Amino acid sequence: MDVLERLDEVVDEYVKANRFYAAYPTPEIAKMWIKQHRLNTRIRNSVMKLAVATNCPHWDIRMKIIGASAEELIADHEHGEGKAHWQIIEELGVSIGMTIEEIRAAEPIRTTRIAWLAWETLTRNRHWLEGLVANTCAERANVPGYGTGLFREVGHSGVRRVQYAEAFGLRDDQLAFFKVHSIADVEHSNLGWQTVGKYAKELKMEDQVVEACRVNLDVWKLYWEGIVDAAHPERAAA
Repeated sequence: MDVLERLDEVVDEYVKANRFYAAYPTPEIAKMWIKQHRLNTRIRNSVMKLAVATNCPHWDIRMKIIGASAEELIADHEHGEGKAHWQIIEELGVSIGMTIEEIRAAEPIRTTRIAWLAWETLTRNRHWLEGLVANTCAERANVPGYGTGLFREVGHSGVRRVQYAEAFGLRDDQLAFFKVHSIADVEHSNLGWQTVGKYAKELKMEDQVVEACRVNLDVWKLYWEGIVDAAHPERAAA
């Protein structure tokens, strides 16, 4: 297999083993996810992803990383009607009955803090190509082609869009976050994936980038499953 086929295999295994992806969004899970993922979107795009851009020696790739981070942090005019992605998460939280004060007062839970520490090392102190894998690998779960059933057909955001509409009676305009990430993550992750494939071959780093993908997805699994367990500690204890 070439390096992209190997990376796709790692992502497929991760999707199938992740308890968060299999969990239906109860009110508790949805609220915990909104609190944690708003924080995570801000931290990853203002710290970890920019560290990769700093380490990258290729100007065009560096600018694309910064541009993608700006969409998440400042304003997404192409997909998000000029809103930052963390703001769209806030709006989703309000749509399911949360208050802005509740969302903004949230603190990172233990597993979120651990994930941040891991990602900081994996993006700052590794070769820029391994850091690019760290920026990109989790977005692949929003791209069709991994997992089974509906997940394989529409990706993670596509599944959540259906589930949140069903679970909380939301209109299509209230599901903007999942629509934005269904589209934007295809573009961002395809760009990152193809760049990784090209430079891994040139730099003879195929094994390193596959391992970087595996390690980063282990961290993402910790992050996502930590949200499920924090939302339902009675199930985690069982």
